[in-house]
Amino acid sequence: MVESAYVCSIQSVKEICMADENYHLFVSERLIAWYEANKRDLPWRHSSDPYIIWISEIILQQTRVAQGLDYFRRFVRRFPDISSLAAASEDEVLRYWQGLGYYSRARNLHAAAKYMAEHYGGEFPRSYEEVRALKGIGDYTAAAIVSFAYGMRYAVVDGNVYRVLGRLLAIDVPMDTAEGKKQFAAAAESLLPEEAGVYNQAIMELGALVCTPRNPSCEVCPLSEVCSAFARHETQLYPVRQKKGKSRTRYFHYFYILYNGMTWLHRRAEGDIWQGLYEFPLVETESACDADELLRREEVARIFEGCGRVHIRKRTPELRHVLSHQVLLATGYLVEVDSEGGLSTRYRPVAVGELDDFAAPVLLRKLGAILSDSR
Repeated sequence: MVESAYVCSIQSVKEICMADENYHLFVSERLIAWYEANKRDLPWRHSSDPYIIWISEIILQQTRVAQGLDYFRRFVRRFPDISSLAAASEDEVLRYWQGLGYYSRARNLHAAAKYMAEHYGGEFPRSYEEVRALKGIGDYTAAAIVSFAYGMRYAVVDGNVYRVLGRLLAIDVPMDTAEGKKQFAAAAESLLPEEAGVYNQAIMELGALVCTPRNPSCEVCPLSEVCSAFARHETQLYPVRQKKGKSRTRYFHYFYILYNGMTWLHRRAEGDIWQGLYEFPLVETESACDADELLRREEVARIFEGCGRVHIRKRTPELRHVLSHQVLLATGYLVEVDSEGGLSTRYRPVAVGELDDFAAPVLLRKLGAILSDSR
């Protein structure tokens, strides 16, 4: 009988995992058996192509499987291999990534594909070190690629794995600290069997389907009899996290300007959110303000310089858009002008019917859809 009192205290996590020589075998055998009987049928699980695995992992870092499936299928239909991704323009890659957020990841995918096309003949490198060195690939993603595609013995530690291990061993060190990351990495490594690829997928799947953030299904968990948090009825306490810092609130005002079937877009620069994506002319304010107050601001006057009469046909409700450390409160304005003025010297002119050809943040799509209803 395997004991359930594997609790993180004075001993290192690695010592705890190996305290019983049969413990890691029990965990891996139970997990793999459960996985083979309960795994979801997902397209990337039918492939050992590291490119396909890479794309799926990057997409799933920022969305759940149910939402990510359509994005994955669409992306790999257009970019089925490294060469096709490397040959595309950044604008097109961003357009196919549109809606997933964290657009730096799409730019990193593109940069890594171009690097592999140039330095590896369009093939994925074969060693962990080379994969880890590619732009945008961290420890977790590199471990996932080489273990799933090549069967190499590297442990994956993603959010699901943090949760399973945190509860299994009742690790009381915050997972988002340097010391916590070391302890979780040691635990993952110590429990890793030779069948690393299958085991890695199994523990991730357990975290996704059973050991969920809220209301985990402990009664059907294959590891419940050796889970310290379950034994103490404390599953909701793990994994431990540091307290989050305060979010920054920003106020965005977008102008959807119409003149002779044209509108104007601006491409966001480096150093802020949504780098490289397109948006309507924007004014950011320190606090909420009404339309009259907004139109009196100098930066708004500069946008419409030389445009003659400025008529606001519609204003959207304020939309709340939450990012990792920011809350955006955005309002859109549908504006008609009498003349193009200097708009085309500051912004990119676009036919209204061609707006969908440009990669834009989801928030802007929502605002544009509301404003388009009244055109």
